[in-house]
Amino acid sequence: MRRGALCLVALVVSLGLAAHCRDRIDRWIAQTVLPPVLSDVSVEVRGMDGTLLRAFAVENGRMRLALRLEEVDPKFVEMLIAYEDRRFFRHHGVDYRAMLRAGVQALWYGEVVSGASTITMQVARLLENSGTGSSAGKLRQIRVALALERHLSKAEILTLYLHHAPYGGAVEGLRAASFAWFGKEPVRLTEAEAALLVALPQSPEKRRPDRHPQAALEARARVLARLQFAPEARQPEVPRQMHAFPQDAPHLAARLHRQSAATRRHDTTIDPHMQRQMQALALRAVAGQAKGVSAAIMVADHSTGAIIAHVGSPAFSGDNGALGFVDMTDALRSPGSTLKPLVYGLAFDEGLAHPDTLINDAPVAFGSYAPQNFDGQFRGMLTVRDALTLSLNIPPVLLTHELGAARLMSGLRRAGTRPELPAGQAGLAVALGGVGMRLTDLVQLYAGIAQGGRAVPLRVEREHAAKTGRFLSPVGAWQVSHILAGIAPPSGFSAATGQVAYKTGTSYGHRDAWAIGFDGQHVVGVWLGRPDGTPVPGAFGGDLAAPVLFEAFGRIGSIRMPLPLPPADTLILGTAHLPAPLRVFQSREAVFSDIPNRPVVIFPPDGTVLRRSGFGVPLKLRAGVLPLTVLVDGLPTVTNLRVRDVVLPLSAAGFTRISVVDAQGRSDSVEIRLD
Repeated sequence: MRRGALCLVALVVSLGLAAHCRDRIDRWIAQTVLPPVLSDVSVEVRGMDGTLLRAFAVENGRMRLALRLEEVDPKFVEMLIAYEDRRFFRHHGVDYRAMLRAGVQALWYGEVVSGASTITMQVARLLENSGTGSSAGKLRQIRVALALERHLSKAEILTLYLHHAPYGGAVEGLRAASFAWFGKEPVRLTEAEAALLVALPQSPEKRRPDRHPQAALEARARVLARLQFAPEARQPEVPRQMHAFPQDAPHLAARLHRQSAATRRHDTTIDPHMQRQMQALALRAVAGQAKGVSAAIMVADHSTGAIIAHVGSPAFSGDNGALGFVDMTDALRSPGSTLKPLVYGLAFDEGLAHPDTLINDAPVAFGSYAPQNFDGQFRGMLTVRDALTLSLNIPPVLLTHELGAARLMSGLRRAGTRPELPAGQAGLAVALGGVGMRLTDLVQLYAGIAQGGRAVPLRVEREHAAKTGRFLSPVGAWQVSHILAGIAPPSGFSAATGQVAYKTGTSYGHRDAWAIGFDGQHVVGVWLGRPDGTPVPGAFGGDLAAPVLFEAFGRIGSIRMPLPLPPADTLILGTAHLPAPLRVFQSREAVFSDIPNRPVVIFPPDGTVLRRSGFGVPLKLRAGVLPLTVLVDGLPTVTNLRVRDVVLPLSAAGFTRISVVDAQGRSDSVEIRLD
């Protein structure tokens, strides 16, 4: 040790006094190969106010958060420089006076009494991960420090120190240390907290407060004593455990990181307070449920499309099995009855029905497809309003048959959703959930309904996205919203603080329980079920998901924004006062069924499934005034037909509509499927 100290003293003397060697020393410094000075920092996902939601570790699992000098309390910087390197702003990388003093003290006392490393030298050591136990290592640090001072400003060198200083375990840098030990940003440190973080990098493992609290207390006390801070600043306790780094919106954060791994910082629209509220609500929602039941919640501002809360599962861990890592906001599921509002809205726009139109809830069959209500009962004639309120199945299928399943799919796509069919073309079952949808899709759909039928692209980045095309008229969207707002809240909740227009849904086999709703500003979507798709016996959207939906609105705010007033051209009349065609719903087929001698398709029957062959599809007709015209999917295929049977050249797999029109404009049509 004494020999090493003598060498250092000799080096100081040679560097400080040997003017005749200055040129050689300059070349020695200029030829220094510097280590990389660009710090690899953790990828961060931040909330709408800049709050850290989640950070991802850099190499070897270390946490190193980006930090600008202006984001640090100036008092901490003053404390650091006063304690570590008082002449930091006056030397050029090496403090010769401190080095000479340290060498003389080591010679005199036979041990190291004071250090001589400057902040720049510590940066050199940290960048190269080099030790200090040898004269060669110290000499290398001196050389790199002198070279760093020639290429970087003092502020840049200080910033490097604040990024790389070790604070125990896998924590590097002041900002990561501030989160790890005090759970907050470094701009909010107290004097005592700052003093501990000044002392820790000198011996980060031996002074770790969670493992060696007494050593941490003594180190902090030495900093405060040397800097002569007031006794009241000397708090008796040090943190006894590390704080966990924020893990808010973990599924969303992981997706953003996966999609753009090179981006160091993602600024999102997430409201951190609202996010934590919804995370807690999701945990509460699955408490006491059957094993494996998960939950997902989304909250968005439907006026802007900004997603302000995103919960993919109650816990981003293996506590709920490996499926806890599955983001159920983006999982393809059956939406159950949640698409019915769109069916009714499209029917209103097409003039097929009005909220007070009577419709017959009675047994019906479309070929082999015979929809049933969930409870197996039939209500007979009732208004469309009541049919949607009661979530009956037969009325929306009747309307979809008139609209065409393709029209419903088109409406979903124009709303900005991404529906996926299990196989083949869309059928009438789409109206009852026979299509794959995501929670994100349903929130998108209901946001558009809340905005008067104009699609509102959901977004999580701060850039504003303009509304896109229209999928419902303002009148149709308001009529649907008005009906949904009249649905009674679940037991235990009141609508006194403001209306919520909402719809629940339960998929086939009780695999998914849904509740989607909106007020005048926010749209909320809730899903509960098992991520692996196994049934949850007895689970209904109204019983399981609706209470969570209303509690979510309660956590958003005690007073909700009201729903809009009806558009000026809205027809608000009772059933008896509606125009005659709107008083009672009748299918187009029923309307024309009473016309004498109209053409009738005998074969193939409506809804039949035929096997494809190379001979086409035989068409057999009855009645009708010749000549006849045959249309396939709306396009004339056979014209001036003067017989009542013909073979149509059909061979493509999927659904096909065949229509026949006679010479007097009377018609009949059927829909078939070729396999």
